Amino acid sequence: MKPRILLVEDDINLTELVRYNLEREGFDVVFSNDGEEGMMMAMEQPPDLILLDWMLPNLSGIEICRRLRRNGDTANIPIIMLTARTEEGDRVRGLEIGADDYVTKPFSPRELIARINAVLRRVRPGLSGKVLTFSDISLDSTTHKVLRDHKPVHLGPTEFRMLRHFLENPGRVFSREQLLDAVWGHDVYVELRTVDVHIRRLRKALNSDGANDIIRTVRSAGYALDTEQ
Repeated sequence: MKPRILLVEDDINLTELVRYNLEREGFDVVFSNDGEEGMMMAMEQPPDLILLDWMLPNLSGIEICRRLRRNGDTANIPIIMLTARTEEGDRVRGLEIGADDYVTKPFSPRELIARINAVLRRVRPGLSGKVLTFSDISLDSTTHKVLRDHKPVHLGPTEFRMLRHFLENPGRVFSREQLLDAVWGHDVYVELRTVDVHIRRLRKALNSDGANDIIRTVRSAGYALDTEQ
């Protein structure tokens, strides 16, 4: 079955270019040039991945991303932002809202396809049927459910993969570079600061009910899953 990509982009020429190249690579592409319509399409028939422009008519890509992450049916859909914004603060804001990756315009179709494939490879290995536990946290790779003290924890795809990596290696300290390789893959360039953004998001989700922070920051070294702070 072909992976289904939802493209929400108001530039008609760019939409046609992206759609042509994705379909040539074997993807099933649906698209919208309007923010509200794109949001509705994502809710009614959740795709395997969303390509989301930052600036859209009627509803911005940032707001769409925020709403999708808050909805249980769409919270785990990988989202790649397409943006002409080059300022670091804008890129970090997109990641903090819930995007898994971003591509800065202008971009080559080859780069975009490489990023899409990398994201999909990171998401699909989760269906391994394995339940990981540490302290009061459990992660089910089959259902993509995370519990802390028997209460559900809602994570985006990147935070889920990061937590899974920590749970597979409890107590081990990982540098930012090691986390980039493990969570994002070797073939995609992601800035080191991106790791810190997702660590903050993971901590916020795990500690939402005032639970103890079990992600330890090791100065000048990295991060570890550890009950000893």
